[in-house]
Amino acid sequence: MVVGEATGLDEITDRLFTSYNEVGSISHIGGPVLPSRQRTIEIWQTLRTLLFPGFFEAEQTSLDGLIDLTRERVAWVRRSLSEEVQRGYCHQCASYGECGVAREIECREEAQRVTDSLLRELPGIRARLHMDAHAALEGDPAAKCEEEVILAYPGLAAVTVHRIAHFLYENDVPLLPRIMSEHIHHQTGIDIHPGATIGDSFFIDHGTGVVIGETTLIGANVKIYQGVTVGALSVKKTMACKKRHPTIEDNVTIYAGATLLGGETVIGKDSIIGGNVWLVRSVPPFSRVYNSAASSQPIIVPGDNGSYSFHI
Repeated sequence: MVVGEATGLDEITDRLFTSYNEVGSISHIGGPVLPSRQRTIEIWQTLRTLLFPGFFEAEQTSLDGLIDLTRERVAWVRRSLSEEVQRGYCHQCASYGECGVAREIECREEAQRVTDSLLRELPGIRARLHMDAHAALEGDPAAKCEEEVILAYPGLAAVTVHRIAHFLYENDVPLLPRIMSEHIHHQTGIDIHPGATIGDSFFIDHGTGVVIGETTLIGANVKIYQGVTVGALSVKKTMACKKRHPTIEDNVTIYAGATLLGGETVIGKDSIIGGNVWLVRSVPPFSRVYNSAASSQPIIVPGDNGSYSFHI
């Protein structure tokens, strides 16, 4: 290495080191080890093989030896996930100044409890994912079989991650739920916050650009198309602990590009929300909501069987 090059490297290194001290909020030096993003993704990928055995392996899977393979995978997830969850807890404790030997033991025990609870919940999650896959097969004329839905459909991939991430979120696990949800967001273009509560037989068709916020409540048999936003009217930090996102009741269909906003907005059961609708108020059950070029204001029109049509 020549003298000039060494001098340049020293200067760059010194300036970066100074930056580490001056811009401390984006440096994590000396604190507890953070959860590993890469390991969290690997955990998710192994969980996927437990949820859908035989779908994502490079070689054929048969019943011979499956029990041993499953035990091996469960043991790896149990060990790896509990370590990453504990790291999340330790980071949280350090943020609140609660570090200590006793607290570290509590974090380790709680991490193992949550991990075991998730693993015990996997059969129930599989049952729900079967309903999600069936909803996609029934809801999309282009779908030929459930195998196609499981292997290729981005909506099911996003919902699968959400079922896992939501369980961790509900058990107050820091960081890992968002790592999982943002990983699948990057892959599919579907952004579902782990906090959103989503019922059975949920189908996202196409999916690109779908956004579902943290406090959203979605019932059963709901179908959403691409570009739909279920969001908040206010993004102020003071609203963090309040319901900011809509409630969507059972059997609702929301077409492409629709935007539904507000924590008090309720979409009544069996309603249809048309494409590109902007909606910030509740609609009763059996509503049909769609844009009308003839009017700039919502018009409520009674329909058949007690239904309502909203021209927006």
